[in-house]
Amino acid sequence: LTTCDEPMKQPEPTSFDALMSRGMAASQANDGVCAIEWFQRASAAEPGAGLPQFLLGAEFAALGDMAQAEAAFANATRLAPGFPLARYQLGLLQFSSGRAAMALLTWQPLLGLPATDPLPHFVNGFAALAHDRFDQALHHYQQGLTLNTTNEALSGDIEKVISGIRALVPGTSPTPDTTDNHVLLANYQQQGRAH
Repeated sequence: LTTCDEPMKQPEPTSFDALMSRGMAASQANDGVCAIEWFQRASAAEPGAGLPQFLLGAEFAALGDMAQAEAAFANATRLAPGFPLARYQLGLLQFSSGRAAMALLTWQPLLGLPATDPLPHFVNGFAALAHDRFDQALHHYQQGLTLNTTNEALSGDIEKVISGIRALVPGTSPTPDTTDNHVLLANYQQQGRAH
C-alpha cells in the first residue's frame, strides 16, 4: 500500500501551511484521495480554519461524494462565516439535490453582499429558476457573469446552467454546449419544476 507521503520522500509535514501546500499540490495533480488526506490533516492541525474544509468539500464533490462535500462546505461556512464562496457552494449542493428552499435559506446572507459582487446575482438567478421565471433567472445570471472577473470555474458552472435553461425553454435557441447537461439542470428536470 502506498501512502500520500511516499512520492515526496520527505519528512511528513506538521505545520498547517505545509499540509495545505501538499493538499494543493495533490489537488493540482488530480489526486483527490491524497488531497483529501492532506486537507483533513490541515484541518486537524488548525481546527478553527475554514479553508481546509472548503477545499475538502471541493475534492469530495469532484469525487462524486456529495454527502461528504455538503458536510465539509457546511463546516467551512460555520468556521468562516465571512467566506461567501463556501456558503455559495453549500447552497449550490442543496439546490442541485432538489432542496431549493434550504439552498435559498443558506444563501440569504449572500444577498447582503455589495451589488458589485457576482454571488447575489447568481443567488437571485437560482431563486427565479426555482419558480420557473426563466427570463428573470437568465437576466440575473448574465449580471453575475459580467461582474465575475476572477473565478472562471464559477462562471463556467453558471454558463452551463444558462445553456440548460435555453434547452428547457421552448422558443430559445440552445447554446453550443447544451450537450454537457449541468448537474443542476439534470436534477431540476428529474425533480420536476417547483410550482
